Amino acid sequence: MKHLLVITASALLMSACTPTVQVAAPKEPITINLNVKIEHEIYVKVDKALDDVISESSGLF
Repeated sequence: MKHLLVITASALLMSACTPTVQVAAPKEPITINLNVKIEHEIYVKVDKALDDVISESSGLF
C-alpha cells in the first residue's frame, strides 16, 4: 500500500513538472554589428640563389 502511494505521488509530481520548450523564428531580421580588426604578416622566404640574383650587387635593380 505504501508503494502504491509513493508511485501515485511520483506520477502526480512528474506530470505537474512537464517542461515546455518553444522554438520560434523572430519576426524582425537579426542584426549583428561587429568591429573586426585584422592584422596579418607576410613572410617571404627567398631561396639563397634567388636572393643573390635580386641583391643590389647583381646589377639587376
